Amino acid sequence: MSNIVIRKMSDYDRDVSYDVANVFVDGYYKDLSFFSKDREKLCSAFKDTFCPDVFYLAELDGKIAGILACSNNKHRAMHIDKSSMSHGLGFLMGGIAFMLLNKGFNTPLDFTDETAYIECVATSEDARGKGVCTALFKHVMQELSYREYVLDVADTNMNAIKLYKKLGFEEFMRKFEKNAKLKGFTARIYMKWCR
Repeated sequence: MSNIVIRKMSDYDRDVSYDVANVFVDGYYKDLSFFSKDREKLCSAFKDTFCPDVFYLAELDGKIAGILACSNNKHRAMHIDKSSMSHGLGFLMGGIAFMLLNKGFNTPLDFTDETAYIECVATSEDARGKGVCTALFKHVMQELSYREYVLDVADTNMNAIKLYKKLGFEEFMRKFEKNAKLKGFTARIYMKWCR
């Protein structure tokens, strides 16, 4: 049986931003490959964007294998800035990445202090199916004192939807996507779990 240890990113006494970027790129490669097919470039672009105070990391046998951000109305998961994007992806593609990601990550959340927003959930390819995401969710839901947890998921991500339902999340809203064919999904499903 593998040993999963959960720690807050800010609790590490070493720089783990590149490890987090690797898991992030593994988890979101399908979407991120629009900006570059080169995983190294993507890791370089994103490694300095993560906010350590809201990121929880899962170590599987001593290696960071999963990430989950528990954002709130004061702190988002990532801070996208143009210089990081340009440094990692080049001037043109970095500018495009900043333009496309800025609103989604740099906009404050309109939630009460009692609501957490789960975002940036990802598992490294070699750790999938080993309980890493489940361990991350259970940790934040047990250890943090939010009254409700909200997340959104693409309607095509059936594995994630199944996991979230198993954890007790229930759908409360759907937002249909503009340019659905380009994005590869029709709607964002919003789900919540309450104490």
